[in-house]
Amino acid sequence: MSKMGTDSNSGHLLQAKRFELLFRITPLALCVAAIAIMVKNKQSNEYGALHYSDIGGFKYLVYANGICAVYSILSLLGSVFSAEIDYSWTRAWIMFILDQALTYIILTAGVSGIEIMDLAYQGNEQVSWSRVCVSYGKFCNSARASVLITMAVLVCFMVLSLLSAHKLFSKYEAPIVTKGPHTAFSHN
Repeated sequence: MSKMGTDSNSGHLLQAKRFELLFRITPLALCVAAIAIMVKNKQSNEYGALHYSDIGGFKYLVYANGICAVYSILSLLGSVFSAEIDYSWTRAWIMFILDQALTYIILTAGVSGIEIMDLAYQGNEQVSWSRVCVSYGKFCNSARASVLITMAVLVCFMVLSLLSAHKLFSKYEAPIVTKGPHTAFSHN
């Protein structure tokens, strides 16, 4: 019976490893797509030329996707080459902290892109900001696609954050609760 439990546990670990690898490679492809769409994004008309680099938030979106793509490559390589190595405490903490940090980086990039797109489509009459997408529709459609892909990257990094948190905190044992007058749960 123990052999059967070991085989089942081994299969579960292999399936979890495959799931993690999928979520380490997917953001890489998505980041590259978001960067490619945004970097090629430009449009000219009678009002002038508009390029992604003219808008600071879009430059940040490109940089954040670039950072996440590089991290995805490094973490993917680390996951592949450490397949036979025990997942140490140090590595678990590093992956947890980095996954969290990259999740917040891509979150801020995506949210800034959404805000810019909202201003581009809706405008803001109070500060005399006109609706740019009326005149630059192609630019706005490409920017919207890049922002949406960035939000998909965010979902992948959220899943990775949950996976790395589970890997890290499953290494700790549950706290021991004793009954007595000096426990953390006493109502004295």
